[in-house]
Amino acid sequence: MPELPEVESARAVIEAYALHRAIEAVDDTDTYECRPHEPGEIASALVGRQLSAAHRRGKTMWCTTSRGGPDLGIHLGMSGRIVIEDQEGGDPQRGTARKEEWYRFSLTFEGGSRLRLLDKRRLGRVRLDPDLSDLGPDAAEVDREDFRSLVGRGTAPLKARLLDQSTLAGIGNLLADEVLWQSRLDPRRPAGSLSADELDGLRRRLRSSIRSAVRHGGVHTGEVVPHRARDGHCPRCGAEMARGTVGGRTTYWCPVEQA
Repeated sequence: MPELPEVESARAVIEAYALHRAIEAVDDTDTYECRPHEPGEIASALVGRQLSAAHRRGKTMWCTTSRGGPDLGIHLGMSGRIVIEDQEGGDPQRGTARKEEWYRFSLTFEGGSRLRLLDKRRLGRVRLDPDLSDLGPDAAEVDREDFRSLVGRGTAPLKARLLDQSTLAGIGNLLADEVLWQSRLDPRRPAGSLSADELDGLRRRLRSSIRSAVRHGGVHTGEVVPHRARDGHCPRCGAEMARGTVGGRTTYWCPVEQA
């Protein structure tokens, strides 16, 4: 699933190319991607309005609309991405090869440009007025005191706590492994056993890892991510990476430096 940095990049694309343009048409006919809405329901709510702002909390992205219209939530699923096409069908972004049937939802703006959701695996979701009530604070913006109280509690493994979207919104499997490696913390350690200094250091490295991933194109650009493999070795000390299941997810860590 795209993690916070990838969703932030998608939000920035919408902000740069799709705001303040009159919506002339909506393709919401994919009943799986647009569930629970019936075909035409999203179109009826959005045609004639504009996207007025693009927002994100964690991995959840939504756009407010003009004239008091509903919010438009766009969830990227496992591999979705936002594509903007100009009037001639050209794409100001560059990407991999695409098939027309992989486009699951689109907005056509006055003048002919389009915002499209490309989702080969069909695991994304488009929904009006998405519910954000179960999400914790954004992992890129949470302040120090909230981070200490939300993360540094209980007996759950530290990685499981970081992956809990009701605790912090936006951290996925790769980002969790990266930031724990950066912090030299064992992912299996009880979250409540961390000191205030350890929690503060974890938060700093989380924020810096997110900034780096946004800047370089995604969480796959992290330092330890390329070494998450059965024959992988820690890029700092050279020890063979340990592998296990933590918080229900496949996890890699350095058994020497994260002991």
